[in-house]
Amino acid sequence: MDEVVELSVDECRELLRGDVVGRVAFTTPRGPRIVPVNYVVREGVLEVRTTSYSELATYAPGASVAFEVDHLDRERMRGWSVIVLGRCERVLDQSAAVFEQPGDGPRPWAGGHRSMLLRIHAEEVTGRRVGSEHWPHPVVPGPHEG
Repeated sequence: MDEVVELSVDECRELLRGDVVGRVAFTTPRGPRIVPVNYVVREGVLEVRTTSYSELATYAPGASVAFEVDHLDRERMRGWSVIVLGRCERVLDQSAAVFEQPGDGPRPWAGGHRSMLLRIHAEEVTGRRVGSEHWPHPVVPGPHEG
């Protein structure tokens, strides 16, 4: 088995910009929750949309949260993972949101009206890669880079 390789902050940020789906971990009065979300990155800040009545919208704003994006290649037994720790905030003025207008970024895959915009301000960004030493992690530039 290959050793685990710590990724640089720049590599982590590049991987974050190259994907559109991750998971947010937060705490509720009933315990921890992890939910999948579509996201975009702009100036080191992650933006996600959710419904105003979701657990994410209820408990994450004003709290510390964790965000993870990863890629696994089970056949070749290799993969990478990036974790962002930071504070979540509810955006009241959405005029500057990355995906305020259709086509400005990924649309939430889940149905329904997702008008609540949340931002996660990255305070710590870490990542690891395991598998082939020469494995170029998949980075696909997208329209939501920033």
